[in-house]
Amino acid sequence: MSEIIDIEKFLEYSDQGIPVVDVRSPGEFMQGHIPDAISIPLFSDEERAVVGTKYKKVNREAAMIAGLDFVGKKMVQLAKEGMKAAGRNNKLLVHCWRGGMRSESMAWLFGTMGLTCYLLEGGYKSYRRHLRNTLEQPLDLITVGGKTGSGKTEILSLLEASGEQIIDLEGLANHKGSAFGALGELPQPTTEQFENQILQQCRKFTPEKRVWIEDESRNVGRCVVPGELYSQMKENLTLFLDISRELRAERLVTDYAGYEKEQLTFCVNKISKKLGGDRTEESIESIEKGEFYQSAINILQYYDKAYMFSVQRNHKNYIRIPSESIDPAFNMKLLLDQVSSGG
Repeated sequence: MSEIIDIEKFLEYSDQGIPVVDVRSPGEFMQGHIPDAISIPLFSDEERAVVGTKYKKVNREAAMIAGLDFVGKKMVQLAKEGMKAAGRNNKLLVHCWRGGMRSESMAWLFGTMGLTCYLLEGGYKSYRRHLRNTLEQPLDLITVGGKTGSGKTEILSLLEASGEQIIDLEGLANHKGSAFGALGELPQPTTEQFENQILQQCRKFTPEKRVWIEDESRNVGRCVVPGELYSQMKENLTLFLDISRELRAERLVTDYAGYEKEQLTFCVNKISKKLGGDRTEESIESIEKGEFYQSAINILQYYDKAYMFSVQRNHKNYIRIPSESIDPAFNMKLLLDQVSSGG
């Protein structure tokens, strides 16, 4: 049995625990997919290319015959994978790129095994349209600002633990946002998958509650913040924690001094043109000597100037909040007090 459903119903069923099966090729899946979806590709990347070429250069019938030739050899394995994905529920949410023959074929196969399949109308393309529409909806967004080393990510984590809604861009991007941001992180997702993960987080929000987000440039490593969200970050309130360079340098030493000196030097060289020759040389020399604090002070001179330029250019509504502490819990309270007093 199979039924075609729209994206709202599809995501509702997914929230209820029905597994999502993505039958697109592995390459399509890697480019971007619905979070937590299970990849059971009808075709490999190479097989998909052959079928597509047949369709374009010969005709639809030739493409179908080529596809049947590929699938016929692995129907048993595909059926087993579908049964495993469904578990005791015996239900699957199935989609391909645009709700065409691939998902219909797999739903038929799974159906012969007694599974109930719900097919996504419009396929993954409809999910991506839903993403854009969702991100266009206004949020009661508050941006946590602060120069490099202010501990903004830890503050977000504490806000979430206290019951606040957050969007952790750095966590979703697997990157801390600076030249040193990839250290200790997993490989970054594609920008498309980054957007999908943002949508997944936004879908959990209670609409009438505020949402906190860390101030970022448009790029978090190689991931690009969606324009719809970035515009709201610039338009809505930014609370800018103003913490001394010395305190922030101490924090950076705690965060980064444990990495290999070669890794730190590599990161410094990535911004050498912006640091300038003398400052780059001084920073690397300090790292070699184990004088990490002095290196952090040198590098922060560049980052501080760049950050303040960005704040003044991009944020129309920001409030400076001086702080004499680097403690995330203390600074979270400053932010919450500011909001409670009327922002």
